[in-house]
Amino acid sequence: MNYKGLFIVSLIIFLLTMSTVAATCNVIVITDPTGKDPNGAAAGSMSYATNMFQVTFLMSKEHHFAVLSGGTGTYESRTDAIVAAVAALTNGASVSDAASLANQFNGTRLVVGGPEIGAAISGNFEAYLIVVNDADGSITVTPYNSGVVVLQPGQKGGIIHLRNTEGNPQYGTAESVRKEAALNIGRMIRDGYPSTTIVARTMGEIANDSGEGYGGGAVNLVSGISTSDMFTPQDINETGFPMVEIYSVSCKECGWATGGNAASTYQHCPICGGELRELYAYEALENTITVSQNTVSVSTYGCNRQGLQATTSEIVKSAVTKDGYDSSAIAEAINKAINSGLLVGVNYVEPKDINVKPGVKAVGVYYTPLTGDRTSPSWGLPVDSLILNILGSIQTIIGIILILLVIFRSRLLKSFQNR
Repeated sequence: MNYKGLFIVSLIIFLLTMSTVAATCNVIVITDPTGKDPNGAAAGSMSYATNMFQVTFLMSKEHHFAVLSGGTGTYESRTDAIVAAVAALTNGASVSDAASLANQFNGTRLVVGGPEIGAAISGNFEAYLIVVNDADGSITVTPYNSGVVVLQPGQKGGIIHLRNTEGNPQYGTAESVRKEAALNIGRMIRDGYPSTTIVARTMGEIANDSGEGYGGGAVNLVSGISTSDMFTPQDINETGFPMVEIYSVSCKECGWATGGNAASTYQHCPICGGELRELYAYEALENTITVSQNTVSVSTYGCNRQGLQATTSEIVKSAVTKDGYDSSAIAEAINKAINSGLLVGVNYVEPKDINVKPGVKAVGVYYTPLTGDRTSPSWGLPVDSLILNILGSIQTIIGIILILLVIFRSRLLKSFQNR
């Protein structure tokens, strides 16, 4: 089997103490069945449930297909189904045959597809098939809950599955939201929107109207771009980032930016006091997977501290917009963010730590995590650290003496008077 070009989009972690969860929303959209449009096919998954890094989907950058999982089956059954579907598609199987493998694994759902091979869903699902007639713009939206449902190669359309998670305050909304989302997907395809935009807006709609909008992520099947772990939780038994909350902010004046959980803590730019431009998570998702003239794909390595990737991404994009793919300028921008406390837990970077690839509009940043509980690097003062330690010890001793004088001041005054 050839697994070259496959990479894990959502981190696969399994511990026996964890509850097994699955995506409650899967969506795949194909607006250009020829595969020529760089944004012509996209897919995504999310859920209200915790541990969304267990919601696994794989993308082949070489063969331009994705396999999304879900259902009520065990983690092992979903993983086995994914491996089987990937192997089948890699060896030339149709989307129908690959998706039907879900029926061999109890409770499992598979959604598979790509720009030139079409899409299919099978297993444990409640979905709508959307087909848009290119000739007259007519939209056909059909509900299914069994069998193998196929968007044929050459057709424009999509597949959307949606259920509610137990405990979701908006439980019971999935049926109506699923239908309305399917109709909106059809309308956007008819009106000429690219797949990446449709998937992002659909995820925003579903998150808002059904509550199934945490964690997960999305992929551009033609260009091989993913959101990676932008929205998945860092720790177990947590929900991922909500698709309908502010994910990043950037200053309209000076270009300062930050992302992740830190974004919602700023009302004005901390650098110049300027007005901030806000971006919701589903909008950030669209920007990440959509290829445009200003697209910059940012990856971080060496440290998985929460919020690091999102904040770095905003800083790098701002630096590239201002100075182009200059590793020195990018390093300088990152180090300014470290000095200001915007980035914590990592050491300063050098230009050699910045891997720029202007040809594919990609930047990789290699971090060195700080040891212990340190959140910021040493200042690099021209004073030997031994001297600083001695001064610190002297200060501590003086402090202890002062505390003793305060505690025993009455006794010491009385003793002094008696003398």
